[in-house]
Amino acid sequence: MSALSFVFLTLCCSAVRVHASCAYGTHLHARQDEDGSVPVNKFGYTGAIGPLNWLSLDPVANVACATGRNQSPIDMTADQFSLLTAASVSLVVPDIAETEIENLGTTVEVVVPAEAAAGMTVNGTAFSLKQFHYHLPSEHLDDGRSFAMEMHMVFESAVGEIAVLGVYLDTANGPGNVTSAASAASTAERRHARDTLVTRVDSTATPSGTAASQSVIDAILSALGLTGGAATAEKTTTTTNAAASAKNTSTLGAATGGTSLVDTVFAAAGNVSTPGTKAKIGPLAMSGLIDSIQAGSLQSYKGSLTTPPCSEGVSWFVSTQKQTVSLQTFETARNIIGFNSRFPQNKLGQDNLLALAVSTKNGVAAAAAAAAAAVATA
Repeated sequence: MSALSFVFLTLCCSAVRVHASCAYGTHLHARQDEDGSVPVNKFGYTGAIGPLNWLSLDPVANVACATGRNQSPIDMTADQFSLLTAASVSLVVPDIAETEIENLGTTVEVVVPAEAAAGMTVNGTAFSLKQFHYHLPSEHLDDGRSFAMEMHMVFESAVGEIAVLGVYLDTANGPGNVTSAASAASTAERRHARDTLVTRVDSTATPSGTAASQSVIDAILSALGLTGGAATAEKTTTTTNAAASAKNTSTLGAATGGTSLVDTVFAAAGNVSTPGTKAKIGPLAMSGLIDSIQAGSLQSYKGSLTTPPCSEGVSWFVSTQKQTVSLQTFETARNIIGFNSRFPQNKLGQDNLLALAVSTKNGVAAAAAAAAAAVATA
């Protein structure tokens, strides 16, 4: 039996339902070794431990990574998802007084304690929020466009089914804040997060570490004929997709009167900058993020985990409400996490890109061998 045949046979024998042991990195619950340290993931995102070679890290457990036909992440084009109003999904995530943040080596993960009673109900199925983590850059593409980061909120049902709520984050000059529910109400029917972006940036001191980056951004904006300049007291930068209507305008990054969730998380992430470490974190203000999500729409599809074992049957809900993150916080996240995004997969239901590559390679090799044989017998 060929290696590829073995892979496909194993896939056919694997379970469709994703259970708790398969969640991110993937773990739904706080983990620690006997010495109190957090186990570090064995996979990565570059070289021999990267996505192209995840199958080889565990040929049985990771078979779906190379053969699955409904893999995540994907490019969120209109034919790949169903659009739900967030109001049709019951999302209850109270503020969290205190919990733990862990460095898994591939991301930083915030554990959501059971007593937080955080959860989501979709089509009658109740899910409990177990943890959330971040990817740089975004794993999903928003109709061909990537963003600076993507937050994944991982939920589990009573029978072990997994649902993930994805939220895009993009950079802004000022403090990272979420869209206010009032200003976002008119965006509930937007099909994509990229349709309209209006960023209001209030006057703030630019962190010394980001001054050079901001000057480059301002130069680019100026060359494009757009307003630039970090010293501007108040400015509005608008980028509108040709398909977006005027009613789809929202204000992202407007002041919310407090520190955003992502700022809080990565302020504490400095305490877990070393893989395998954990620390206390809190309080976490979840309400601003949740209000923003509920004011928009959710792109829904059935996909997979974006990390080994790449198990399928995961219910994905990607918010059209893009959040903002300050350049300072983004740089902190990048310094701690680095690059941790799986490449976009094929369209849902189509051949896995890795299986397709193997098939093409074998076809080319067979054709070359046939041509060589023909020449030899001529």
